[in-house]
Amino acid sequence: MASQFLPRAVFPTLDSLPRSYFLGHHKAGLSKMKTMLNTIDLIIECRDYRVPLTSRNPLFEASLAGRQRLIVYTKKDLGSHHKKADLKREQIITQWHAPSPVLFSDHKERRDVRRVLEFAREFADRTMSLTGLRLMIVGMPNVGKSSLLNALRMQGVGKGKAAFTGAQPGVTRKIATGVRIIESSEQSEGVFLVDTPGVFIPYVPDAEAMLKLALCGNIKDNIISPTTQADYLLYHMNLQSPDLYAEYHPPTNEVMDLLGAVAVKTGRLQKGGTPDAESSALWMIQRWRTGNFGRFLLDKVTEDAFEMAKLEETNQAPSFHQAKKADKELRRARSRGRNMDVS
Repeated sequence: MASQFLPRAVFPTLDSLPRSYFLGHHKAGLSKMKTMLNTIDLIIECRDYRVPLTSRNPLFEASLAGRQRLIVYTKKDLGSHHKKADLKREQIITQWHAPSPVLFSDHKERRDVRRVLEFAREFADRTMSLTGLRLMIVGMPNVGKSSLLNALRMQGVGKGKAAFTGAQPGVTRKIATGVRIIESSEQSEGVFLVDTPGVFIPYVPDAEAMLKLALCGNIKDNIISPTTQADYLLYHMNLQSPDLYAEYHPPTNEVMDLLGAVAVKTGRLQKGGTPDAESSALWMIQRWRTGNFGRFLLDKVTEDAFEMAKLEETNQAPSFHQAKKADKELRRARSRGRNMDVS
């Protein structure tokens, strides 16, 4: 039966989706970052390994230019199987950013964290600052900035968490004071890392890009319907292998059928035994975010993909009207989400 199954070749366009998640503290945080640039020696920009193209925020390149940048692709454990194909993909991504350095990290993997620390230590040795080195960590909401900071602090100086983390975006809302991640020495006062709030893109022209960011948890789950996110996840799982959900349902392109089977299997039923589709969708999404429904990328990585993405970005630069409309759509979506929470 699985051999006769044909997955969807494309996902249907959903023009009604909100196209922004650019909140007040995002704008304020970015403005504050710009004023701090003269005190920052190196910027560490975090991007999500599962969406190496879509998790790039052009605002950082435009607003934080003039400082050397290290790009760290986080959550590697959720997209890599450590096979030759993964290594080849990482080589391509590294070539995208040449000559800027690129690292790939699972913050739970001590070896990956050590690589980031070694880069910071070598950079500090080259910089030769008696007052210590100050780094700033930036990125889209919920790409793992605070988790990486905590891992660097633990491995670098043996101290516990300095930044709060959470499954939903928006935990960090203000720029924190510098946290020491490398001890002082005779040559320097050490290395300090400044955590910052995640900053979203003011306008996302591509609806599918918005779905990717939602599925990866870069916006709150009530902004885009969980069933729509689950449908998009099903689309990608089918492209990988329907075996990823085989214990719940045979291969299908119908998300409501799968959600009904998940509800029965996991006990997510309403009164009268009716499947709770939204609860089941959220369960599916969280399972994927933790690597339990397959580890794969949502972006296609090719040698020319990065340049093509930048070209499309230039051609699709939003007008003031589009950005204003996106802001209104976001406000309506957030209002709907609050009403759903109350009900």
